Amino acid sequence: MPPAPPSLKGRALRLLSMREYSRLELERRLQPFEEEPGALARVLDELEAKGFISAQRVLESVLHRKSAKLGVLRLRQELQSKGLPAEAVQEAVGQLHATEVERARAIWRKKFGTAPTNPAERAKQMRFLAGRGFSSDTIQRVVSGADDGDCADI
Repeated sequence: MPPAPPSLKGRALRLLSMREYSRLELERRLQPFEEEPGALARVLDELEAKGFISAQRVLESVLHRKSAKLGVLRLRQELQSKGLPAEAVQEAVGQLHATEVERARAIWRKKFGTAPTNPAERAKQMRFLAGRGFSSDTIQRVVSGADDGDCADI
């Protein structure tokens, strides 16, 4: 006899044991398993009331895991897709602006290490950084080799 399928609460707790999920992410993941209308909302309300679901922890988790690899534009998009409060996303992204050039330069050095020698190589390096979500101003400064001292004002 096969075991009974896990409850919505059990599924949610299993997901939350692996990483932080926002309420919206859990709704999306658990919606197919909802048998009774409103049951999922009740489970998520209960988990949120007990502190198992926290938008602030999700925000901190994403920034901790991805800020060294991604630019402000990509991080903002990812945080918004998780359904986090707009004010919290704006505040977190605002703090990352100060280190944008340094983070882009570190990623660029790791991937390429040397300044481009021709337009095709320059375009390739710029596309790489743009794909990571860095702004065009930041990309220009990094690829053109602007002094590290000039980056402190961004």
